[in-house]
Order: sequence, then structure tokens, then C-alpha cells
Amino acid sequence: MSFEVDFEPLGQRVSCKSGDNLLDAAQRAGIMLNAICGGEGVCGRCVVRVMAGKVSSPNIAEEEEMGKEQLDAGWRLACQTEVEGNVQIYIPPSSLATAQRTQTEGQGLPVEPQPAVRAFDVEQHPPSIHDLRSDASRLRDALDMPALTFPTAVLRTLSTDLRDREFRSAVFVSGSSVVGVASADARPLGLAVDLGTTKLAAYLVDLAGGETLAKAGAMNPQIAFGEDVMARIGHAISKPDGAEQLRIAVVEALNGLARDLCEQTAHPVHHIADAVIVGNTAMHHLFLGLPVRQLGLAPYVAAESAALDVQAHDVGLDFAPGANVHLLPNIAGFVGADHVAMLLASGMPEHEGIVLGMDIGTNTEISLIAKGKHFACSTASGPAFEGAHIRHGMRAAPGAIEKVLIRDDEIMLQTIDDKPPVGLCGSGILDLVAQLRKANIIDRRGALDKSGDNPRIRQGDKGLEYVVVPAAEDEGREITFNRKDVNEIQLAKGAMRAGVQILLQRAGITEEDIDTVIVAGAFGTYLDVQSGITIGMFPQIEARKFVQVGNAAGAGACMALLSTAIRKQAADVAHHVTYVELTAEKGFSSLFARNLFFDQHIADGL
Repeated sequence: MSFEVDFEPLGQRVSCKSGDNLLDAAQRAGIMLNAICGGEGVCGRCVVRVMAGKVSSPNIAEEEEMGKEQLDAGWRLACQTEVEGNVQIYIPPSSLATAQRTQTEGQGLPVEPQPAVRAFDVEQHPPSIHDLRSDASRLRDALDMPALTFPTAVLRTLSTDLRDREFRSAVFVSGSSVVGVASADARPLGLAVDLGTTKLAAYLVDLAGGETLAKAGAMNPQIAFGEDVMARIGHAISKPDGAEQLRIAVVEALNGLARDLCEQTAHPVHHIADAVIVGNTAMHHLFLGLPVRQLGLAPYVAAESAALDVQAHDVGLDFAPGANVHLLPNIAGFVGADHVAMLLASGMPEHEGIVLGMDIGTNTEISLIAKGKHFACSTASGPAFEGAHIRHGMRAAPGAIEKVLIRDDEIMLQTIDDKPPVGLCGSGILDLVAQLRKANIIDRRGALDKSGDNPRIRQGDKGLEYVVVPAAEDEGREITFNRKDVNEIQLAKGAMRAGVQILLQRAGITEEDIDTVIVAGAFGTYLDVQSGITIGMFPQIEARKFVQVGNAAGAGACMALLSTAIRKQAADVAHHVTYVELTAEKGFSSLFARNLFFDQHIADGL
């Protein structure tokens, strides 16, 4: 009997027979797990977590290597775990021999540092029998700040910190509150985070100088509980501890990123004195532990949309004891703080002419500024462009096909890191659909055309399919693309294009009136704009009008981290946006249905 193994967060799936172990299944899927012992169960490197489905019981090797607590939580050794049914597996980054591509590069506007936290170097005389002032009072006097306050978390370590440094220290202060005490001459650091549905991007910043010291990305571990926000909301409200599971997963990931960035730059984590986090409304609520039931039902109302400041230790982040976390405002619905950050970084509100902004991800946020008005909406573009729900789709990792060109029945491919092809990531999927359409291999409905004699079209187990990569004699890894795969892309592009058209209708203009299209997001960095135009995902205008800005949400978070003035600007931008709920718009359903077809112009020179 054959079963399917779903490897997350890679979005890679492979068929297995009962009794196959997970390490062999991963290798057949092109996923390289750490297994330096060759699968003998003694190195403990191929650790995975069974999220759903049936597998064999732990054996003695696993019990000795893992321990009961880890095994009870679903953690297993892939080489020792056999498949006994359809199963979903989560692979932590530490178990992968090759890293996924995560997007941290983004264009932002220059900012004059006006950070919320300042550092004051203080040298004091030790207390004596003649000077019995409290440590807090002595610091107030030394800084000449009589109104200075000390959060309880700071007071718990204050006396020890001062004495360990022999009363020569740097005091981090935000407003009139002490954030922490560090070694003399230490500079306060900040952490900016783009909390994406699929990926996390983090930036370690010198608050005084404004320099980004290091940056790193990671997959959002919440993927193990659901690929999109609605699935995670469902998990949060259907499981007794579901919401807390989601919250802890992302907090642990952020703490891990913070530690890694500080290790890279030889800074202590407790020097992180301020943070800014942006994400869509659902990610925002799940991170804070806010209720999300109301977000899962129309009219999708947030518990809070205004900017928030919370103590880092209150949400489980291991920074300076009094560190603050600032969350930019959400707009409405699922258009959240990440979209506000993108607007700030791209300078979209100050652009001349009519400008359209598309921040493409599992959810795609769309903004249109025209005739002095600003409209925004969110479309459920789904995880297809992350490789999910595509038979041989995967996320951007070595070996993923990222570029495709078809000429005269010949197909040319480019893979990430020039590795042998193991699947299709988002940009490659988009290219493939565009190339298939241009070559008339698929028709306007998305069906494969068997009327010709194309040798790459054949009958598969799920209907006609196009052979992207034939089976190799040595590895046997075959990559195909079928009608169901095309349909996933039609659903995504149909929703996005219909959202654009609804906003254009609200503004009383047409696509031809657009002067600039800003394309943001991790996927938006790597996609080929012309491919997006070809399949009708983008407005049918000249490609030269498109500007790709990368992870502008992350860049906007960095701007807000450096400047309290930018935080005020963010609130102003969010306040002036008119949110459009697409499901309530008359005509959206018919627009969506029409945009499922490939009726757009397909010439290269558009």
C-alpha cells in the first residue's frame, strides 16, 4: 500500500510504501537530512517531528538517544521511524544539510536615527555607611533624572549588575524608564522582525549609529500547525492549547534568531533594548496571544488595530530585562502592520501619479493610491507560490527549479545553487505556467493540449501531465506538472488580479492609468515580472512600470526601530487607508471567476 509523506516547512511531498523509513523518504524527495552515521540511529542528527499520521513506535535506539519527553512530544529519528500511513513531518532547520533560501533583502528609505532607547555611561562611588541611598535612587541622582522609573524585571537584576561592573556601567533608558544595565561604553541594540506567515526575517541594528549589524531568515515554525492563516486560526480555536502552541513556536524561533545574530556579532543578547515586529493581523494576534476566533469569521475584526507596546519579557523574548516590543498598527481585516511597513519603506504614499503596491505572500496585500485616496485589500493567494499543493512543488531550497524557458519543445531550467533539480519553487512555477501558455501547451482554461505531438505531454495517474524533468537513470527523480497544478496557480492569480480590479473600480480608473507597480515580498523578489503579466496575475501594462523592492516589510520594520518619528508616521499612514473587504464587494466573485482564465496578452514585448 502507498502512503504520502508531507515534509514541512519545505512543502515537499513524496509517496512511500508501508515500512519505508522517513530518512529514505526524505532522500527520495530530494531533501538532504543530516545523517552522518548513515542511518544507524546513533548520531542523533536526523531529528524530525511527527505532526499527524501513523508511524512505527519508538525503538530502543530512539529511547536512548531522544528520551521520553521528546518522544512524547512527537520528536523522532527519521532513520528509525517507519511510515504506516499518510503522515505530516516537520523538519527543524538544524536537521537540514542544506539551508532554504530566506529573504531578508529589501529596499528602504534612509532614516535619521531617533531611537526610543539611549545609553548613558555612569560611574558611581560604591555605597557606604554614610550613603545608604537605594541603588535605584543613586542612579536617578547620577543621571539627574528624578522621574526615572525601574520596571520590576530591571530591579530584579539591578543591584547585581551594578556591582558586577564595579559601578561603571552603561544604562539603557527609554523615555523615563530604565531598560537595562550593561558594561560601560556598551551600545544599545535593536531587533526588527518581519513575522511572515511562511518566513521570518530578523535584523540586528545598532540603535545609536543606525547600522544593520546582521540579518537572518528562518521558516515560521507555525507551518507545522497549518500552511495559511485560516488553518492556524482553526488550530488555535479547536485545540485546548492550540493558541499557546502557536505562540510559543514563534517566540522560540525569534529567540533563536536573536541569539544567532548576537553570536555572529559578538554581542550579548541582553544588549537588545528595543524591538519592532510587523506581521499581518493574524500573525500579530497569534504572537501576542490575542483572541483570533473573530478573525476567522466575517467581518474579520481585529481585537486591536492600533500600535502596541509590550514588554519583551511578558511575551517570552529574552532581551534586556526592560526591553520594549513595538508593534506597528494594523489597518483592518488581514491587512496588517507588515503592509504598513512596506508602504513606509517603499515610500509609496509619497509617490507621484497613480501607484499600485502588491506585497505577495501566502496572503497578498494590495494598495492603490490614486486621486488623493488610498485603498487596500487582502487576497488569499494561498501557498501555491511557496510550492504547497503543487505535486512536485517545494520551497526555495538548493535544487529547486527557479527559472524556466521553453523554446521549440526544448525546456531550459535554472535551479537554486545549480544543484540537480528536485522540485519547483514559486518563481519556477510561475515561469513554467507562463511558458506553457506562451507555447500553447495549455489553453485558456489551463488544460494541457494533447492535440499536437509534444513528447513531454503524457497520460499520468491523475490525467495529462507535462514532463519537466524526465526520470534519471541514476536517481529516478522525475518532475511533472499536471492540470491540478495549473489550477492552483489559476486560483492564486485569479484572486490577486480580481483584488486589483476591485480597487481600480473603487478609484474610478483603469489599469492603463497606473504609473507604477511596486512588487514586494520574498516571492516578489525572485519572480519574473513578464511571467506574471503573461498569465494575468499582474495588470496588463508595460513591464518597465514595475519596481521590485524585496522584503520592504522588513526594511520598514528597521526604519521604525530606528526612529520614533517613523512610528508616528506609520500610525498616520494606517489611519488614512480605506480598507476594502473583497468578499463584501458586489461583483468580486464574477471578477474572480473571469480571472481564472488565461485570456491575457501573451506577447513578449507587452
